Formats: sequence, structure tokens, C-alpha cells
Amino acid sequence: MTSFILNFGFLYFPEDKSTYLPAFIEILLLLGLCFLVLKLIRKFAKKQEQEAKKLEARALAERDERMKKEQEQK
Repeated sequence: MTSFILNFGFLYFPEDKSTYLPAFIEILLLLGLCFLVLKLIRKFAKKQEQEAKKLEARALAERDERMKKEQEQK
């Protein structure tokens, strides 16, 4: 079993650890980009939530006015 695993060439650990540096930098950049995108999504969602609350309040106010007019007519 161990000889089967050792025959795979993709398990390569270089002696010179500086070859990991570009990958590490790329991961840091991608994590930073992901963080920024998440912040933008949250900001956009909060803005939409506030707009939805305003719309809901307006709709409820219109409904209440309509109900009052209907009760006055009776």
C-alpha cells in the first residue's frame, strides 16, 4: 500500500521552501479579495433591506388609509 502511494508524483515537497512563496502570496491576495467582496455584498444587502422596510411601511400606511375609508363609508 505504501509503495502505491509513493509512486504518485504529485506528492512533491521541495527542499527549497521559497517555491511556496508565490502560492502563499496568491492565497493572501485571494482571501483579501474575498473579504472585500463579502463587505460589498453586505453593504448592498443592508441598503436593499432599508429600501424594503420603507416600501413595506408605505404599503402598510396605504392599506390602513384604505381600511379607514372603507369603515367611514359603512
